[in-house]
Amino acid sequence: MAGRTKDNSHLFFHDEELFEKHGYVCGADEAGRGPLAGPVFAAAVIFAPGTRIEGLNDSKKLSEKKREELFDIIKETALCWHVEPAWVPEIEEKNILNASLSAMRRSVDALSQKPGIVLIDGSVCRGFEGYNAASLVKGDAKSAAVAAASVLAKVSRDRYMVELDGICPGYGFAAHKGYPTAAHYEAIKRLGVTQYHRPSFLKNLHTK
Repeated sequence: MAGRTKDNSHLFFHDEELFEKHGYVCGADEAGRGPLAGPVFAAAVIFAPGTRIEGLNDSKKLSEKKREELFDIIKETALCWHVEPAWVPEIEEKNILNASLSAMRRSVDALSQKPGIVLIDGSVCRGFEGYNAASLVKGDAKSAAVAAASVLAKVSRDRYMVELDGICPGYGFAAHKGYPTAAHYEAIKRLGVTQYHRPSFLKNLHTK
């Protein structure tokens, strides 16, 4: 719920210091660079100064239940937000890094408020011409906006993979979300590759 807590207040203080210098702070992050199947989902979030969300943190440090709770709270609390996928054809055409960056750029472009600065989670900040943009390594543990973007991206992708499990039964997408688990590799060898798999991620896998 909304409120001020000691454990994550540094995330909001970080962004508010930047707001004093640059104006609205946008955080951008992605989920799903490592899986063998499914799209990458990217998100961009801007909070108004003074916002506090209890429990907000890097999505990787949160339980699935907590991420689901925060998903709606972030959308209701943020000044603006957007989630954008990069589908398998784009991943194959551009490579996973460039597709992720492109999806983040589209998320930022779709925001109703133009940001004064864009914080891109990670060490690469390519393709954000026209914005005052900067990379922020482990940004989801430093910036409230980036942490919120990480939650929106992660939950959006997980929900999509659960839907995909119904479209492609037997692969276990609802459980492993497309990541390279032993069960996923076994399913691919048994059932074959789907249109939702990333061919470039399966080059060394011998399938039927």
